[in-house]
Amino acid sequence: MTKTIFFITFFCFTLITNAQLLQEKKNFTKHDTLRGSITPERAWWDLNYYDLNIKVQPDKKFISGYNIVRYKVLKAHNRLQIDLQRPMEITGISQDGEPLDYSKIGPAYFIDLKKKQVPGEYNELYVYYSGRPKEAVRAPWDGGLSWKKDKNGKHFIATSCQGLGASVWWPNKDHMYDEVDSMRITVTVPKDLVAVANGRLRHTYDHDDKGYKSYEWFVSNPINNYGVNVNIGDYVHFGETYAGEKGTLDMDYYVLKDHLEKAKEHFKDAPKMMKAFEHWFGPYPFYEDSFKLVEVPYLGMEHQSSVTYGNQYKKGYLGRDLSGTGWGLKFDFIIIHEAGHEWFANNITNKDIADMWIHESFTAYSESLFLDYYYGKEAASDYMIGTRKSILNDRPIIGPYNVNEEGSGDMYYKGANMLHTLRKLVDDDTKWRAILRGLNTTFYHRTVTTEQIENYLIEKTGLDLKPIFDQYLRTTLIPVLEYKLSPNMLKYRYTHVVQDFNMPLKIQLGKTSHSIYPTAEWQTKKINTASGNLKVDRDFFVERKKL
Repeated sequence: MTKTIFFITFFCFTLITNAQLLQEKKNFTKHDTLRGSITPERAWWDLNYYDLNIKVQPDKKFISGYNIVRYKVLKAHNRLQIDLQRPMEITGISQDGEPLDYSKIGPAYFIDLKKKQVPGEYNELYVYYSGRPKEAVRAPWDGGLSWKKDKNGKHFIATSCQGLGASVWWPNKDHMYDEVDSMRITVTVPKDLVAVANGRLRHTYDHDDKGYKSYEWFVSNPINNYGVNVNIGDYVHFGETYAGEKGTLDMDYYVLKDHLEKAKEHFKDAPKMMKAFEHWFGPYPFYEDSFKLVEVPYLGMEHQSSVTYGNQYKKGYLGRDLSGTGWGLKFDFIIIHEAGHEWFANNITNKDIADMWIHESFTAYSESLFLDYYYGKEAASDYMIGTRKSILNDRPIIGPYNVNEEGSGDMYYKGANMLHTLRKLVDDDTKWRAILRGLNTTFYHRTVTTEQIENYLIEKTGLDLKPIFDQYLRTTLIPVLEYKLSPNMLKYRYTHVVQDFNMPLKIQLGKTSHSIYPTAEWQTKKINTASGNLKVDRDFFVERKKL
């Protein structure tokens, strides 16, 4: 292993193990259950609309404001759960002008409703709050508010809260299963700053007597809570239009004013990304809300229609190729990866973050598909296979359910290599592309489970993929093809596999290719073994061992 490859591998390891988002938790508390499960106080109502209105005082690192929560009553109930994490505090709650009593357990506020909740009706709850939110130490993985300043001394502020939860900075129904249908986000900031949020900018309001200005943004599509973001800085704006599959798409860019010319050149990767991903995944899912790249003081995140960017205007991952092949320097990692989440995370969203592989595996895989579109299939394979060295096999990709806990960081490149293997099994790129596009049509703007995604892929491929999913998603084992060669005879089997694992393989002996169908039982195949050098097609994510 060269020093370069070692450094990249160590970098990936550090990236994953230092991320609060992906750290394993051994013991779970009642707080974890209240945060991670569909409690009775959540189940009876369905989110319809948020109207979030906040004032940000950067010098004090203080937020105050309110959120109007509109919901549909699914069944009669008189207690409702809203979440907000300390040190933020809810200061008052009302419905139809009447103040309501509430109690709390950790970040969960339980509100006693006075009004009769009639199934089918829509009601609104006014939630007032304020405080100094948790400050992110190493955004985006540790979550919270980044209170920074740019090189000119201007405030440079951003939210990031995947895993930790959006309730770290605003009150909401903080569980992935229920996405709000639409929302308004109004942010009031000192008048020398610009506030950028999700969706489209509708209005700005000057408060001349107080030195503040308000920016009103509107999101017309369903959005998950951690996808909601606010970014504040000395921004300038430029943009372009993209002729996409659903018509004209507005693509807007907000960057620090000193970076304008650099960004105009570097962000040329954005329309390239859109062209490649609309090809593979179907139309961008949020035409109504536009697409934005917004510069932030951390690496970046997949906030819906407001993808945040902090890759220092470098190719690769902060100038590094995570695959070690050279292909990773052909694109800006953050633009490609985080924008890929618009399809997998923002369009198709996991209900429980135990299933976050649905977000990260598909999006890590999208990096190779970008390369495939512009540089060909071999480049895509080189890149995907190069990422295998960052796989830890420390714990299963799928985490424990109902406690707000993710699985292993292997959800990135182990999961991506599983998908790369599935493409090889399908062995029909037209069909494979149709399957990826069909995912985004079938589950358009929906929250899903692993079971739904597995069943879809099994149905559309026509293959027995259940043991493959069990192998790669639910264990830490990599299949091993054990084999023995004797004159004109190949003997082979799988080890380190789950029950019924029977994934076919393509192998090569000498210059001749063969298909074999291993199981956990020894099998034999008459074959010319004169070369004595068996190779497994590299696109299959397996190991081999000659006995």
